[in-house]
Order: sequence, then structure tokens, then C-alpha cells
Amino acid sequence: MISETRASLGKWRLLFPLVVALCGLPASPVRLPAQAAALRARRDTLDRIRREREELERRATQLQSSVHNLDEEVANLDRRADATSRLVKGIDAQLRAINAEVDTSSRKVKAAETELAAKKGVLRERLVNIYKRGPLFGTQAMLSARSFGELVARYKYLHVLALRDRSLVARVEELRTTVQREHDNLVLLQESIEENRSDKRREEVRLRTLERDRELSLARAKRQVKAVQDRLVRIRATEVQLTNAIAALEAERRRAESARPPAARVGSTIKTSDYGRLDWPVDGALVYTFGKTQTASNTTIRWDGVGITAAVGTPVRVVAAGKVVNVGQLGTYGLTVIVDHGGGDYSIYGSLNHADVRNQQAVTKGQQIGTVGISDPELGPHLHFEIRHGTDGRPLAVDPAKWLKEQR
Repeated sequence: MISETRASLGKWRLLFPLVVALCGLPASPVRLPAQAAALRARRDTLDRIRREREELERRATQLQSSVHNLDEEVANLDRRADATSRLVKGIDAQLRAINAEVDTSSRKVKAAETELAAKKGVLRERLVNIYKRGPLFGTQAMLSARSFGELVARYKYLHVLALRDRSLVARVEELRTTVQREHDNLVLLQESIEENRSDKRREEVRLRTLERDRELSLARAKRQVKAVQDRLVRIRATEVQLTNAIAALEAERRRAESARPPAARVGSTIKTSDYGRLDWPVDGALVYTFGKTQTASNTTIRWDGVGITAAVGTPVRVVAAGKVVNVGQLGTYGLTVIVDHGGGDYSIYGSLNHADVRNQQAVTKGQQIGTVGISDPELGPHLHFEIRHGTDGRPLAVDPAKWLKEQR
């Protein structure tokens, strides 16, 4: 009785894996899909492109909040659009890779499920046969052997059969694990597809916005370039107008001077010894300097004087004694006062709010001749100051900053 019970328990130990496989009990833990690492790598690439674009957007914000070259702004928009375009292409590539993995996983699932169904059918048939023969079939088969050789042969046959059953059970468990893993992988891939499609829609909207911004920036740049060019034309016309006015004043002065006796002729009140020692007409930083200057829009402007920034209404004082020979509007310089210092030397004070002197009025050094105003909204309130030095009856513009004190 005891031996029969032990034999029965041994048979049930052989049957237990079959029952587990057919009843669908939990198999071994499913490992994470191998494709997850590849997805993470592609996601890292997309994140790197996003960081590059964010840096460009920070730079764009800096450009918009400061005076800058419009070409640089357009170039920045181009780089941002390129980064976004590469991001969209990267998402497309990831979608193609995911779809290919979906196809591969689907084929694996189908093949595994087909094989699993076949293996389960074999297991069911084996289980039915085992139940039909009963738990003591192995013992009966062994005891019914007519010789020791037949006993050994039957034992080997039963052993091989048991090993085949165990292999079949192991293969069923492996297939169930494969199916579960591939199903989990498909779920992950489907989620990745939806996420990437959503990202692509957002990035395509961003790309269209960047392209629209670029067109607007180009149009604005063209308008500003035209405005700067028109302004340059007006400035050059003003310079010509001022030069002609100074030439006419100098010709009149020389005629009047030649009519006087040599002893009555006077020289300039601006002496060579005043070089680097004249008082500033108004305190402030230089908005622009004498000579050629590069503007924010990459345009070259030549100034015959300097621009000194100061608040509207700040008193403007003459740098040396002389006579006022012109008070009036002068092109882009606005209200302008010209002072004749004699000997072919003149000082010019432009962009005034109002003048405190009249034509032909004598002025002394340091006397207030007006106040600072705004003649050019792009430059803000400032004084335009020039010195024209007489040379053979043709007073030429010189750098006025070199005549002024270094320390104010």
C-alpha cells in the first residue's frame, strides 16, 4: 500500500507541470522589453535637439530685448526652424522604427501563439492519456516485464517519455512568457506611437509658427533697412545743407573781413592751445562719435560731429566766444544754432528743444544758447555738436571730442 502511494505521488509530481501549463497559472516574471533601451536612446536624441532649440529661443529673447542686428535675428529664426525640422524628422524616423518593431512583435506573437496552441493540444492529449491509464500505469508496466532486459527497456522508455513531457511543459511556459513579453512590448510601442504622433503635431505647429515669424522678421527687416536708407539720405542731405550754409557764411565773412583794415581783423576765439581743453557744451555720454559708425542694421553712417546724450531741457552752453550766424531748422538736426568764432572756425549745436539766442547776437564762452531736445526719435534726447575748422576758406569738419576736456 505504501509503495503504491509513493508511486502515485511520483506520477503526480510528473503531472503537476502539465496541470500548471494547462490551467494558465502565473509563469516566471516577464522581463522588460529589449526595445525599451532603443526607444530611450532615440528619446535622448530628441531631448538633445529640444535643448538645442530652447537655447536658441533664449538667445532669441535676448535679441528681441536689445538693439541687435536684424540679420542675426533672422539667422536665429532659421536655426530654430532647422532644429524643429530636424526634431520632426527625428520623430518621423522614430515612428518608422516603432512601426517596424510593431510588425516584428506582431509576427512573433502570432508565431508564438500558434506554436503555443499546438503545444497545449499535445499536452491535453498527454494528460488525457495519463488519466485514462491511471496513476499506477508506470508501476504496472514495470512489473509486467517478462525479463530483466525488458524491465530495463521499459524503464528507459518511461524515463524518455517523462523527459519529453517535462520538455514540452518547459516549452509551453517559454511560449507563454514570449507571448506575454511581446504583448507588453506591443502596448509600450503603441503608447510610444501615440506620444510621438502628439509630439509631431506640436512640433509641426511650432515649425509653421517659426516659418511665419521668419517671414514677418524678413518683412520687418526690409522695412527697417528702407527706413535706415531713407534716414541716411536725409542725413547726407542735411550734411550737404550744413556744409553749403557754412561755406556761404564763410564767404560772407571773408568778404566782410577783406573790407576791413588789416589792423582791425580778428582771429578765431578757438585757439590751438584750446585743443583738448574746451568745456563740454553739455554733460553726457556719447551716443555716436565722429566719423563712420556701423548701425544695428549693419548700415554705415558718417557723422561730422558727435552726439552727446542728455535729458530734454538740459542747458546747452557755447564752447567759446563768438557771434550767432544761424538759428533755425536744419534737416535731420532739427533746431540748430551756428556760432562763428572768427578765423573760419564755427561750432554747431543741433537737436535743440529751443534756442535762447537770436541771429547776429554776440555770445560769450559758457553762455547758454538753448536746451537739449529730440530731433531723431531713434537716438533719443541728445545734442549734436560739431566744430568746423577754417582751411583756405573751406571750413572742414574735425573731431570735436578731441577739442573737449577728457575730464568734465
